[in-house]
Amino acid sequence: MSNSLFLIQRVFSYSIPSSTLWQLTVHEARTTKQQTINNPPVESLSFPTMLNVSTNLLFLGAFMLNLHESNSLSHSQRSRREFVVDSVVSVATSSAIAGAGLPKLAVANEEIVTAPKQLALPPIGIGAWAWGDSIFWGYDKKNDDELKEVFEYAVRKNLAFFDTAELYGLGRSEELCGQFRDEFCKSKAEQDKVIIATKFAALPWRTTSDAVVKACKASVKRLGGKPIDLYQIHFPGAWSNEEYWDGIADAYDQGLVNAVGVSNYGVDALRACHAKLKERGIKLATNQIQMSLLYRWPIENGLLDVCKELDVKVLSYSPLALGFLTGKYSKDYFPSGPRSKIAEELFNDDSLDELLTLMDRIAKKHDATVSQVALNWARQKGTIPIPGARNLNQVKQNLACLDWSISEDEIVSLDEVSAKVTGFVTPDKNPFPREDRNTGLKMYDS
Repeated sequence: MSNSLFLIQRVFSYSIPSSTLWQLTVHEARTTKQQTINNPPVESLSFPTMLNVSTNLLFLGAFMLNLHESNSLSHSQRSRREFVVDSVVSVATSSAIAGAGLPKLAVANEEIVTAPKQLALPPIGIGAWAWGDSIFWGYDKKNDDELKEVFEYAVRKNLAFFDTAELYGLGRSEELCGQFRDEFCKSKAEQDKVIIATKFAALPWRTTSDAVVKACKASVKRLGGKPIDLYQIHFPGAWSNEEYWDGIADAYDQGLVNAVGVSNYGVDALRACHAKLKERGIKLATNQIQMSLLYRWPIENGLLDVCKELDVKVLSYSPLALGFLTGKYSKDYFPSGPRSKIAEELFNDDSLDELLTLMDRIAKKHDATVSQVALNWARQKGTIPIPGARNLNQVKQNLACLDWSISEDEIVSLDEVSAKVTGFVTPDKNPFPREDRNTGLKMYDS
């Protein structure tokens, strides 16, 4: 694979927010290796508003490229930890020269309280990636009141299932979820209505089960000290995947979490993780995967069928395909930021217009919205969609998809037309490791 292609695959991804991955990488690497370099400590620098997206992606790409090119080095020549820390500190130096600083990973101080294990998920959730991500989604703290309105509305509708991650805004998303729960849910009964799922980032230097437990405890604290309802591995690692499975099992046994899951796992990895957890008497509850009318690979390659076979619930992230299935965008109106590049490919021919026209026709028939058509398609396929919502109007529209049902004929029509659409991200463009380099286990397929 060429260096440029490798960079594109690793950098141009919306499944792992590149901005938060880069920030977390630098933060933890500098914590791991206390090294003085000729720039102020990363922890003391402010994140400049003038730093544009391309600069952030360049820094992340430089790190990932170094990782790629170092694969030929043996462990005797250079340890993984040594390489990762040195590479990140090197790139951090360039970042500081350019005037870029990185904030601390937010950590709260509340005590951790354990609780019984149980998980009952509603038919739809709310993705909280945008709750803290300033690069891809333009998060601004001044809009926190709008996010709080989203949270409170979902609680009132008894549909308060929020999916976050330690990567989202360097813990800011987790922090907001915990803060909103504490502020709005005064009684235990109200708090029990809220289900929060978060995710462990399988970063290169995290190679032990203890690293998972440590990260889990930090997430618990940011969420207000209560056990995590669902703790997931965010994406496969290039190594140490079995250690991660032991780690989430240890977190479960210690009462830090009520259920465990994975994300972006392919067929072989799912079977292996399911079997490993079963040996310890723990159920693999979920696999969170990308799936939408524009990203149908889990249906076509059998991953969805295997999840059903193993009784693993599927959480479908990006069910609105980054907003391209809302009807908001067209050939004449693109989203801003990194999504504009995807828009150029998607609207290159008339296939997406044909799909959106069909969705609009179905929506009008049901007195609904185009977004609701996309969400009900995902629900009909047996998944729990977790669309993002940043304001009250969005969350109301999304949750209202439960007020009507899509017909079998409409599903067939949507399948036929959506299969023609090209230009959206394909599995080979996603940045996840395809296999575990230590075991040879195939980790990712869609």
